[in-house]
Amino acid sequence: MASLNPRLLLRSMFDAAVAAAQPALCLPPHLPAAPKGRLVVIGAGKASAAMARAVEDHWPGALSGLVVTRYGYAVPCRRIEIVEAAHPVPDAAGETAARRMLALVQGFTPDDLVLCLISGGGSSLLPLALAGLTLADKQALNRALLASGASISEMNCVRRHLSAIKGGRLAAACHPARVVNLLLSDVPGDDPIDIASGPTVPDPTTCADALAILRRYGIQAPAQVWTLLESGAGESLKPGDTRLPPIETRFIATPQMALEAAARVARKAGLMPYILGDSLEGEARDVGKVLAGITRQAVTRGQPFAAPCVLLSGGETTVTLRGQGRGGRNVECLLSMAVALDGLPGVYALAADTDGVDGAEEIAGACIAPDTLARAWAQGTNPRASLDDNDGHGFFQALGDAVITGPTLTNVNDFRAILITGADAGSGGAHANHRSN
Repeated sequence: MASLNPRLLLRSMFDAAVAAAQPALCLPPHLPAAPKGRLVVIGAGKASAAMARAVEDHWPGALSGLVVTRYGYAVPCRRIEIVEAAHPVPDAAGETAARRMLALVQGFTPDDLVLCLISGGGSSLLPLALAGLTLADKQALNRALLASGASISEMNCVRRHLSAIKGGRLAAACHPARVVNLLLSDVPGDDPIDIASGPTVPDPTTCADALAILRRYGIQAPAQVWTLLESGAGESLKPGDTRLPPIETRFIATPQMALEAAARVARKAGLMPYILGDSLEGEARDVGKVLAGITRQAVTRGQPFAAPCVLLSGGETTVTLRGQGRGGRNVECLLSMAVALDGLPGVYALAADTDGVDGAEEIAGACIAPDTLARAWAQGTNPRASLDDNDGHGFFQALGDAVITGPTLTNVNDFRAILITGADAGSGGAHANHRSN
């Protein structure tokens, strides 16, 4: 333990989690057998371009296709067209790509195969509204959902019932061709309907469910949204619908797999890892408080985990924006945890999004150490005021503690690691800026 560099170890665990979900590594074993007819590749998400490249590199026969990914996440492909669009608020480029994708999957036979590459972010990247709604309506609703505190499952339920491509509609357009989904999960519970709002899987939820969510969070949606949902015109395709073709769904990477990769790094460093869960949800600041409570019990009581150890968790928290800060669920969770720990010796932590983007910022997350609050106060920054203003990004950038990766080309949701050394291991490079060059 004497030679342990806490921050380097935390970053190594995060890097291992991201590496375990790289499409080049995890996709090839899941490729289907070649069909009698054509293979067409479609997809959407932050990892979809990297997934398309992995397909091209390992598919022996002819193929063509179209996938849409986030700006800056494109990967060069030879036979599959890569289109970039906006995330988390959709734009016209995504709308055009969605129209083109629906047109591309027309005219198939039962001998043809549609390979659908879906990862997190696909909901915003395929923003094709139902008749009666505009892109501006979708953008306004998306902003309201993102600020509401609704869970990802709740947000995607609403999105599915206002979309001309989600909720199984893209799969229906592929009929009668067979559809094979390769999914890279970024959602708690790994439910296919919540990954990119399920464009190629049936949806058991209803318009009534979507209406209940809007009412629950007091979301001020455009009038056309209420009309569509109340009339039932936005109903999605349900399991057993005869309009759906044969569908097979395979998970190529999940949050649990990423956490297990991080756990292997901890063991190699001589630390006992404990995975608290891969689907922790709730308000980010509340999750931060709970994690701080568990950590404090381990430090002061040796229960339920004895130091030295590493506590790992994943999932997707939410932030209800009430302040004027820049948001970011991982940095909000981490700042809340730091405030609750109040400089507890021997505790270091990292929280970051595996796609490299926390909220709307090109910043993955941040790190904390026992001296985090003291350094903030020395700069004249009030940690609790920053938390109340939803300004975790501003707080950690001012300290030089932001974790910046650039596009990771994958997405298996949030990653959190808490290192409990059992003693104050020193600053561990607390003043270093954690940028990845």
